[in-house]
Amino acid sequence: MLNINNGATQLKREILVRIAKLQLAGNLTEGVHFIPREMAPRDGEALRCCVYHDREVLRMRVIARLGHSVEDYDDEKKLAEYAQEALEREKPTEPMLTVLDEACNACVRAHYLVTNACQACIARPCMMNCPKGCIEITGGRAKIDAEKCVNCGLCMQNCPYHAIIKVPVPCEEACPVGAISKDESGKERIDYSKCIFCGACMRECPFGAMMDKGQLVDVIRRIMDGKRVVALYAPAIAAQFRAAPGQLECALSAAGFSRTYEVALGADITADKEAHEFEERMERGDALMTTSCCPAYVRAVHIHVPELDSCVSETRSPMHYTAELAKADDPECVTVFIGPCLAKRKEGIDDPFVDYVLSAEELGAYLMAREIDIGGCGAMEHVRVPTATGRDFARSGGVAEAVRARVKNPEKLRPALVNGLDTAGMKLLASYGKNAAAGKPLDANLVEVMACPGGCIAGPSVITNPKVASVQLKKYVESGK
Repeated sequence: MLNINNGATQLKREILVRIAKLQLAGNLTEGVHFIPREMAPRDGEALRCCVYHDREVLRMRVIARLGHSVEDYDDEKKLAEYAQEALEREKPTEPMLTVLDEACNACVRAHYLVTNACQACIARPCMMNCPKGCIEITGGRAKIDAEKCVNCGLCMQNCPYHAIIKVPVPCEEACPVGAISKDESGKERIDYSKCIFCGACMRECPFGAMMDKGQLVDVIRRIMDGKRVVALYAPAIAAQFRAAPGQLECALSAAGFSRTYEVALGADITADKEAHEFEERMERGDALMTTSCCPAYVRAVHIHVPELDSCVSETRSPMHYTAELAKADDPECVTVFIGPCLAKRKEGIDDPFVDYVLSAEELGAYLMAREIDIGGCGAMEHVRVPTATGRDFARSGGVAEAVRARVKNPEKLRPALVNGLDTAGMKLLASYGKNAAAGKPLDANLVEVMACPGGCIAGPSVITNPKVASVQLKKYVESGK
């Protein structure tokens, strides 16, 4: 997994901060034009062929952060026009992802490469185990015939010197459902009929070519217009900032949100309903139920594992129930879910109770633009304190534990975890679906599925190392405040 601390994410966050500062100053349409120039000064070191190419790429990155698809890019159109359109937009547009061709490295097809570590040993296991006979020793080193190679990887697996490596295409490698492939020019394209919006490609592309379309401009506009904008923050967000319980609420209030709701409240509702649904399903003779709070997983089942469709819980997600609570309290409020997930943007567009979805990166940039230090904020008292199991939804295994804590006969619940939807995770889902459809015995009757390994705390838009976030979440869960 690409470390969250890298140049591509730093570029993204700097653009977000600059846009937020300009908008807060009432100067977005006038000032947005200068962002590429300021970030790529004429006397600076160019990342590409020249500083002018760097500026053009930055220009398109700004367009994505403004919430537009760069596939619709018009080089005759000024950034001020894109900014004005963003300020006049009534709602976010689909799809949530956009691919920046100019940034895409057009990586060569995934292949295996023999390095200098090759010893041309007499055992030659790479040659002996190659099913296509595409390896020969020449010039004191093994050589792979690319025309014959089928990328099985047996040569790499058998080399005692680890001299053969796989050169992947990171976005294609990360995609668990084969939704990304090259077009005739060698650039990557997303097949949205296959995409589950897990965000793995966005997280793993080292060139930052896979981008989510921002909604920060929309939210800031609603706040500046004096609307009652409420923040619905996911438990995973509480783990992104090193703050005591109540400090995040204080920071959000200082940032202009009229009210905050901890989405763990919705998680409690989800857990209650899933526990009841599980008991009903088992009573009627169902062999299996899966959780439903991860929208990337639910979409993966609908598109790629339809035989498992009937096993997915009909209970809605914590985001939905929390937004429903907010709208019940104030029907005219503007609801903003804040989380680390790309798939939640799609779920938000489809949910009438959710108006906008911000990422952890966008919230972090917004707070930075407003010069709000969460650590220096006081702790607001929670009006409604969720359970510890509700807050623990953000961790892999937390949903299953919350359901177990609520069923009448927990000893009858046999949980299993699919901790991350990589290709292996998708195969595991397919096996559950196939066996359930065939009526074969299963090792579990409740399967929790998280698209991100480790859970929501490792989502594609996090700003804190998942290991650190896990420790922070544990403290938050145990605080009881």
